[in-house]
Amino acid sequence: DSEGGLYVCMNTFLGFGREHIERHYRKTGQCVYLHLKRHVREKVPGASGGALPKRRNAKLFLDLEISSDLNSDDFEYEDEAKLVIFPDHYEISLPNIEELPALVTIACDALLSAKSPYRKQEPDSWEEELQASKHAKTLVQLDNGVRIPPSGWKCSRCDLRENLWLNLTDGAVLCGKWFFDGSGGNGHATEHYRETGYPLAVKLGTITPDGADVYSFDEEEPVLDPHIAKHLAHFGIDMLQMQVTENGLRDNDIKPRVSEWEVIQEAGVKLKPMYGPGYTGMKNLGNSCYLNAVMQAIFSIPEFQRAYVGNLPRIFDYSPLDPTQDFNTQMAKLGHGLLSGQYSKPPMKAELIEQVMKEEHKPQHNGISPRMFKAFISKGHPEFSSNRQQDAQEFFLHLINLVERNPVGSENPSDVFRFLVEERTQCCQSRKVRYTERVDYIMQLPVAMEAATNKDELIAYELKRREAEAARRPLPELVRAKIPFSACLQAFSEPSNVEDFWSSALQAKSAGVKTSRFASFPEYLVVQIKKFTFGLDWIPKKLDVSIDMPDFLDISHLRARGLQPGEEELPDIAPPIVIPDDPKALDIDESSVMQLAEMGFPLEACRKAVYYTGNLGAEVAFNWIIAHMEEPDFAEPLVIPAFGEVASSGAAALGAVGLDNQPPEEMVAIIISMGFQRNLAIQALKATNNNLERALEWIFSHPDPEEESDPALDTVDMENNANANILAETGSEGPRIKDGPGRYELFGFISHMGTSTMSGHYICHLRKEGRWVIYNDLRVCASERPPKDLGYIYFYHRIPS
Repeated sequence: DSEGGLYVCMNTFLGFGREHIERHYRKTGQCVYLHLKRHVREKVPGASGGALPKRRNAKLFLDLEISSDLNSDDFEYEDEAKLVIFPDHYEISLPNIEELPALVTIACDALLSAKSPYRKQEPDSWEEELQASKHAKTLVQLDNGVRIPPSGWKCSRCDLRENLWLNLTDGAVLCGKWFFDGSGGNGHATEHYRETGYPLAVKLGTITPDGADVYSFDEEEPVLDPHIAKHLAHFGIDMLQMQVTENGLRDNDIKPRVSEWEVIQEAGVKLKPMYGPGYTGMKNLGNSCYLNAVMQAIFSIPEFQRAYVGNLPRIFDYSPLDPTQDFNTQMAKLGHGLLSGQYSKPPMKAELIEQVMKEEHKPQHNGISPRMFKAFISKGHPEFSSNRQQDAQEFFLHLINLVERNPVGSENPSDVFRFLVEERTQCCQSRKVRYTERVDYIMQLPVAMEAATNKDELIAYELKRREAEAARRPLPELVRAKIPFSACLQAFSEPSNVEDFWSSALQAKSAGVKTSRFASFPEYLVVQIKKFTFGLDWIPKKLDVSIDMPDFLDISHLRARGLQPGEEELPDIAPPIVIPDDPKALDIDESSVMQLAEMGFPLEACRKAVYYTGNLGAEVAFNWIIAHMEEPDFAEPLVIPAFGEVASSGAAALGAVGLDNQPPEEMVAIIISMGFQRNLAIQALKATNNNLERALEWIFSHPDPEEESDPALDTVDMENNANANILAETGSEGPRIKDGPGRYELFGFISHMGTSTMSGHYICHLRKEGRWVIYNDLRVCASERPPKDLGYIYFYHRIPS
């Protein structure tokens, strides 16, 4: 294609493909562009000059990158650059210092010498090289008897159970910092360092045989700890027993794991390659197979195909000037690559004959390389932006969150996964109950190990395995636990204990149990088998089980029934709020204050934000700041109200918004982020005296609320929403639910091979055109023996009634 390549606007330094450059010129009037082409020549072994006469153009930017490795020694390049003046397409070859002004020449030289964004994203440069910490060698560890269990961690200063860090000096387990994407913690680990000066901490959940993620508070960066095994052993975490081989497997684990890898990848069977639309592979960018597997499953769903590929012309026409930072553009681009068939073509017969004659079997350069998509979707995320292996289930939920936040017309494709869960909580002493509802996207099934049908074989295998290890003999053939699916479903439906349950009937803490049921059934049911856990030896491991997952699933018996005759509801009374005698002594979470101050906001404004949002965390306080930045006393010192004012105002003191009788803006924002309309959020908060939990219950119990809206608020809200015209088309109140019968058919599953989510490999199997297909990164083949019993995430579609 002689018109391929990349056009870079010399005014904005944004790049465009040929199909978008004309629109950019008409839209902005910018007329000077740098046109870049790369011609790739394939070398001829032993030939003079080492190149074939044929050339092919490497298209960049919005075109999907072909998965062939252009850094290979089999190719050489010739780059061509021209300055193009629109609208006449007048071209000036570069370099040309005679015809061009000095400023233009300097700008062109800077662009041409810049490192390619694709090269920056190569696996060897995703992560910077870490340096050994200056504290590692001389770190003092307190002999305080602390031992860290392999699971059940919680921040010692709050209730968070994620993003936890173990201080390597005293063994304190504390949460990390809060991130803009809503993940993270309350910064208690940093606060602990400021109080104690203990410099090093390791992130719980990242400890593997190869090391762990270590952060130095003093050096303010991730570091290496050459003595990490010794430092962890001080707290009962023995890494010396976690020896690995070159492929990441423990020596005594090779036989079982190889068996799993062979079965899931269908090794030893000659698989027929598949080509054409819907059979396009994806290049592994370095531990990105979790992304590849999830996206293959996502774009096999018609609703996602229609939303992104079906709307591709509209999405491209209305994309921003920088499409690399637009979620819908990147989704449409990736979906087009997977479904168009342009990047999945069978080899020509002439090429096959030539390969046979030369006894060469070079792999076909089919498939796409989702570098730009991965760079965008993982930007700012502490885990997905790294080059480490990740959990496919966590990435699926991260993707759904992005879909929810970036509407693409009247149809939200994530609606097909959304369902309501009814949670029934009962006080064991008073026998009274409370019913609540929440939104979810995935059904998590526990593994009922106690229900294994081959217990005798498992016991015999374990005895033989221990004898073989003691005698250093080869391990016996693996016996995998066989778990009935019905047992897992039964374990899901059984009541569970509620920690720290406060009974409003007793006005005190009591024992409580909770039962979950489906208040609605989704169009597509995603089922996760909870295989990952920690062993008593602190080694992350996966339960190696075989579950007879059904092709047809009926969960109609799990339909919620609501309050039953004879049941008495728990009183709607909130736990008592303890107010100090001296209101000036009211505790303000200084860690949240410092997180906000580090963003550049005035210190006093940060203190007010944290105080008026009731110490609910930096994220809620950030919303308060945004809503109050224009107020004249925004940066004035905090004035604590008198005791009577505090007691009477209650939740309303969490930040009035400058408009009379309006609920706190941060609470409104939280409800809107869940998918509800603004006027409904305001109405619910007003009806419940600004109680967030009760407001959500009110919304679900009022399916047809009275219309109540403030025109001024609505106008401001619409002006602040770039996609207001798209959102207005939905006209929905509350989360949209596609309820229906609870009968499903299996159409896909994602399998994991390896010992933990931090290592191994993901593969996707999908049922298409009446047969199963295996998607193993770039390799797409007809499946001969789909391992349905070894999957990790299963995708079911509702059977029409």
